[in-house]
Amino acid sequence: MIEIRARRAVLFVVAAAVALTAACTPHQRGGVPPGTTEPDKFLFDKGTETLNAKKWLTAREFFKQITETYTQSPYRPDAKLGIGDTYLGEGTAEALVLAINEFKEFLSYYPTSPRADYAQFKIGMAHFRQMRGPQRDQTETREAIKEFQTFVDRYPNSSLMPEARVKLRDSRDRLSESDYLVGFFYFRQRWYVGAVDRFKNLLTQDPEYTGRDAVYFYLGESLIKMKLQAEALPYFEKLVHEFERSEYLAEAQKRIEELKAQAAAKPTEKQPQGR
Repeated sequence: MIEIRARRAVLFVVAAAVALTAACTPHQRGGVPPGTTEPDKFLFDKGTETLNAKKWLTAREFFKQITETYTQSPYRPDAKLGIGDTYLGEGTAEALVLAINEFKEFLSYYPTSPRADYAQFKIGMAHFRQMRGPQRDQTETREAIKEFQTFVDRYPNSSLMPEARVKLRDSRDRLSESDYLVGFFYFRQRWYVGAVDRFKNLLTQDPEYTGRDAVYFYLGESLIKMKLQAEALPYFEKLVHEFERSEYLAEAQKRIEELKAQAAAKPTEKQPQGR
């Protein structure tokens, strides 16, 4: 009885395999049907269709057939980009590295292509997708900033510019947030000299950091702790001037009043009278 069941199981597996093989038409395996007049176009259309359906592996096979078989095809450059897009869509750490390689190869092969801006943007996106949290290593963040900045410098008229600027700002914010957290750690540890140095460097490197209200506030607080009230005042004033909304706004306004009151209350030194 056990032997009969085992044979039935084997027969079922074999039948399923045969059915699966029969079901795989040339279209599904990435082959070109006989008699197709424009096989490269057929493959490209199928690759685009499956790419849009997020079938990354299938789309990749269609695009690879073009790049490897139809080397003179006008669809080859876009197929190369398509391969990169499949890796980017797959999104694993290994796939993102392969995506960067594909897009860089595209720029090497087709530097004057009308879609060179697209390839450059996607290189930035591949690094952007690998960025880590602000408390962790920022190597990929720096790479993303470099690639998006390259895009901005090389392709000022690209239709992708608005999105590239947003991603560049997001990348810079991530790096600046990492620096801010180091400065805030120094502040919490009462190492105010280190905090001031870190905060000032952040503002020099990234004056448009969207979280600079916190930097202004704790930079001012650090300077107060160092008895440098006159240097602290401008940072609280910057916070109030540049931010209509901030969790530090009310406290900054309070500090401004206190510092100005202290300055007004300081006795002025009497000048010696002339003879």
